Amino acid sequence: MKTDLPFVYGLAPMAGMTDWPMRVLCYRMGANYACSEMVSAMGLMCAKPGNMVYRHLLEVHPEETNTACQLFGRDPSVMAEATQRITALGRFKSIDINMGCPARKVVHSGEGSALLLKPDLAYKIMEAVKRSTDLPVTVKTRLGYDEDSMNAVELGKAAQSLGLRWLCVHGRTRQQQYSGKADYAAIARIREQLTLPVIANGDVFTPADALRIRQESGCESLMIGRGAMGDPWLFRAALAAIRGEEAPTVTLQERVDTARLHAQWMVAYKGERLGVMEMRKHIGHYIGGLRGATALRRELNLAKTLKELESLLGRLLEE
Repeated sequence: MKTDLPFVYGLAPMAGMTDWPMRVLCYRMGANYACSEMVSAMGLMCAKPGNMVYRHLLEVHPEETNTACQLFGRDPSVMAEATQRITALGRFKSIDINMGCPARKVVHSGEGSALLLKPDLAYKIMEAVKRSTDLPVTVKTRLGYDEDSMNAVELGKAAQSLGLRWLCVHGRTRQQQYSGKADYAAIARIREQLTLPVIANGDVFTPADALRIRQESGCESLMIGRGAMGDPWLFRAALAAIRGEEAPTVTLQERVDTARLHAQWMVAYKGERLGVMEMRKHIGHYIGGLRGATALRRELNLAKTLKELESLLGRLLEE
């Protein structure tokens, strides 16, 4: 399929993970697109002015060049209002509609991947968002709700008819959550039935995975999600593999220095208490596979200050 879509090599949205410190690190390692954490349209419209949760969710760093705000909701009018408010901020380059989140709380509210069971409502939501902004609008979804409702093609055709920018497909159903393996052949079948650009997502943890998802799905563009947690270098390595080049080795010093920088940004961004608390999970990913990581994680869970985090990271180099 020939399109005017530039090669998209992006950080997929992940709740509780893809705030601006993580996004900027991924941009520095070669990503050319990133998405915010999920933003509830209803929550945004009901939040009091100055609400810190939404202030953090909607904050964008000056280094971010192509970041989307991902919205989720089930009411077209509320989605439209939230889109207008986000557009007015002037911070984001596009609006991404979440129609794929498999979390029980989201699905039971009729949002996220639950919309795969209501194609008429999904259409109305896409139409309302598209009508409410001059920014490009995209959709992220799954293959279907379950094996009996594999209707991502139907969703894609609706998005296509409305003039949306692209459809990003995670190669699993909602019922699968994150179990099993992403089905790239299924993504290929969706791509073949649409003129709308399709971006592949799911199970990119190594450069070889990136090559395989592109080959099996036929999609040039891809999104990396969980594989980038604690490993922003995956973008650099996968891009090198796609180009037939060899990626630089990530040294222990670089890993520790990057984790320290990430922690410093988090504390500056969210304050020491919240920043350190949220940084624990990130450092857990940074040190994954290193000798002594299990013992270090136990101490990380007790850390309360940035100084303590930096001291624990320093021990990796000493040992």
